[in-house]
Amino acid sequence: MAAVRISSRSGLPSLLLYLGIGIAMGQDGFFDVKFDNAELTQVIGYAALVVILAEGGLGTKWKEIRPALPAAVMLSLVGVAVSVGVTAAGAHYLVGLDWRQSLIIGAVVSSTDAAAVFSVLRKVPLPARVTGVLEAESGFNDAPVVILVVAFSTKGPVDSWYVLVGEIALELAIGAAMGIAVGWLGSYGLRHVALPASGLYPIAVMAIAVSAYAAGALVHGSGFLAVYLAAMILGNAKLPHWPATRGFADGLGWLAQIGMFVLLGLLVTPHDLLDDFWPAVIVGLVLTVVARPLEVFISLAPFRLPWQEKALMSWAGLRGAVPIILATIPMVAGVEGSTRVFNIVFVLVIVYTLIQGPTLPWLAKALRIADDPTEAADLGIESAPLERLRGHLLSVAIPARSKMHGVEVGELRLPAGAAVTLVVRDGKSFVPAPSTVLRRGDELLVITTDPVRDAAEERLHAVGQGGKLAGWLGAGGRSGSGGGGGSGGSGGSGDVGHAVQHDVSHALKAVKRLGKTGGGGPKTHH
Repeated sequence: MAAVRISSRSGLPSLLLYLGIGIAMGQDGFFDVKFDNAELTQVIGYAALVVILAEGGLGTKWKEIRPALPAAVMLSLVGVAVSVGVTAAGAHYLVGLDWRQSLIIGAVVSSTDAAAVFSVLRKVPLPARVTGVLEAESGFNDAPVVILVVAFSTKGPVDSWYVLVGEIALELAIGAAMGIAVGWLGSYGLRHVALPASGLYPIAVMAIAVSAYAAGALVHGSGFLAVYLAAMILGNAKLPHWPATRGFADGLGWLAQIGMFVLLGLLVTPHDLLDDFWPAVIVGLVLTVVARPLEVFISLAPFRLPWQEKALMSWAGLRGAVPIILATIPMVAGVEGSTRVFNIVFVLVIVYTLIQGPTLPWLAKALRIADDPTEAADLGIESAPLERLRGHLLSVAIPARSKMHGVEVGELRLPAGAAVTLVVRDGKSFVPAPSTVLRRGDELLVITTDPVRDAAEERLHAVGQGGKLAGWLGAGGRSGSGGGGGSGGSGGSGDVGHAVQHDVSHALKAVKRLGKTGGGGPKTHH
């Protein structure tokens, strides 16, 4: 678990650390474990990717990703085509690979990795529109890329481009239909059927998501798209015992990543990578500096997005274990030169992930793409009173530029049913009064009932942007009529006050953790 903490603090996907562990265990490593079963690696990698996509879909909020869907679809279709063509041309003319090998490399590295994107972007303070597009793209573009890699790795002539386009469209349509159907039926069943134990709900949710992959693949559709859509529907269905389900899915996702990355590290032979280091750097340079920017600017031309956001998306096309897994497809198919293709992809992913991940926050700052002034994150505490009352615990950080600085708790004017119950300041926590003045660096614990959860977050967002007069100055959010101060606050219902008292020990522990980690957890940007 030390590797998890290091990767979280450095901004690097855990890919590099776990790949390093696998390399250290494998050939040329300390333990000299001999492992060269590409077929087994591909099977296990596919299974891990299904779990990772399911975990990512469960954590994707529909209201945030809905505006980003058209742009993400364009990047996943038009963008992939542009990226494959440009990267393949660079591999052919600059590195000297034949066209089949070049097309395979172009297709393999055109897939942004869901695990890398989810692990890095949810820790980098970016606007919700940018993270929404990138996360949706990483969930959608695996499907067309897998189809292209399989087509290019098949012995004999490659199908015409219009045949490939037709196959991709059909498989995506079937996969989307199966994912939506399985997700809707699964969420309906879990809401109306009482399971005998609360611990069965997390298992049932993951089983339904994985079933979507099986159903999609069974009818020759895209199983990857099916599992992502099904998980996204389940994640937005307000299912029972949801905090426990999210925790279970998150842990399962970490296990899948660890196992997949270690296995990929075992598969590679380090001394063979030296000969392909510079070809990998050249192909990666073409991909990162030419193909990805063209992909983004061409695909997003119909959308009125600032050039700064497009530039950031060009740099944030993170590759991870998915391209390395896809590079095993030509190895299993026996394509000539497939081992060299695998080595080039392996080196490319390591080098450019090492460069891109840590530099994303710096680039966002240089482009002046600020994050949301007020970040609200669900703490996800499994609590019987809150579960019964359909309540939520939110943590809200007040960054340096937030206009919430200097605002009194009572002036937040949260809607009835929401209250600020705790403030963490300089490592100490206290229960605020309505007259308590908020400061930069404070972290607030806000409890809300389910009907006003979104309205409370919108109001906090508005005050963060426009200050105490946000409701009158045109900043977004619903002003509400309740106070929201104190430990129950004017505007907070009696039931909510009882829930706070009952769960104060849980809340204090959660806030202490937040104080240590700087507000960790899945952040909800707007």
